Amino acid sequence: MARWRRITGAAGLVVGAVAAGTGAIIAAEKIAVGRQRLRPDPEAAEPLGQLRGRALAVLADDGVPLHVEINGPDDAPVTVVFCHGYTLNQDCWHYQRRDLRGVGRLVFWDQRGHGRSGRSSPDHVSIDQLGTDLYAVLGAVAPGGGPVVLVGHSMGGMTIMALADQYPGLFGTKVIGVVLISTAASGIDPTRWLPGPLQLVARPVAAPVLRGVASGRRAALVERSRQAAGDLAFLATKYIGFGDGRVSPALVDFLELMIRATPVNVVAEFFLALRGHDKEATAGVLGLVPVVVLTGERDRLVPAPLTERLAAQIPGARFIRLAGAGHVVILERHGEVNEAIASLVTEAAAGGAADGRSRRRGARR
Repeated sequence: MARWRRITGAAGLVVGAVAAGTGAIIAAEKIAVGRQRLRPDPEAAEPLGQLRGRALAVLADDGVPLHVEINGPDDAPVTVVFCHGYTLNQDCWHYQRRDLRGVGRLVFWDQRGHGRSGRSSPDHVSIDQLGTDLYAVLGAVAPGGGPVVLVGHSMGGMTIMALADQYPGLFGTKVIGVVLISTAASGIDPTRWLPGPLQLVARPVAAPVLRGVASGRRAALVERSRQAAGDLAFLATKYIGFGDGRVSPALVDFLELMIRATPVNVVAEFFLALRGHDKEATAGVLGLVPVVVLTGERDRLVPAPLTERLAAQIPGARFIRLAGAGHVVILERHGEVNEAIASLVTEAAAGGAADGRSRRRGARR
């Protein structure tokens, strides 16, 4: 009996210590988040995610409805199409929709399974399918020979590479310029943001676990956990998405809400799709037009060296690295991102596509 008391007593101490430690972590999280929210936040009054355009439903080749919105006149000289990243939706382009109306007709769309677009069967979840979806969007919003500039963030950049792989004839003709932000042609590891030892553990188990989630067996449980994450989700989103520790809490909340709104099955399915992404062979096609490749120095999801490597592979591409910025530079450093996009559109509209073709011919010699 005495031995049993010692065992149960020790177990009680362990459980109590774990509970106390968990309580201390939660308390520390609340204090940390509370302090950040007390600081003046100029973005708190910004109507994040509330800007809208003229809605259009575009059917993908497998019948999935893709939600598209258009801002600007149909007779604008250039159409700029924005492709968002993994687990986000078109609202992540808030500052681009707000500030770039003068550069042309702006088109925003939700990737399949994200935002207001429809879901698809798991066998139609791939980066190649996203490229086909983008082709359908272009056919609906910019039929004929009207010039188009493509802008893609993260998985949206990969979508543009998939389009270049499948429809190379569009580049240098219809597509006259490209902006690739926080993206890469290959080498994507969605566990890279984890500390080194945890990456070693997560990599071999992530795929089978997420296949289980994607199949629906664990989706409801994971979804409930996500919705209850609270302050921990805020801190994780801030760490993964941004590089500046003083980033606006309103932007962190906005990003976290977009991620949380993406169904966990979609998160799991596209996680697996990202791991197989390899579009390095499209660099020559992209080089037919002016290209800007932009990254944040502290990107924890797609490290800057991967994005810089992409820029080096594209003939004539201009590379921009934003010091101190993280993965979601389109929110964190929107002013500099907007300047890069506007500059590229101006260059492309002034005849940069012809210059791109000349650069490519020169590269072949």
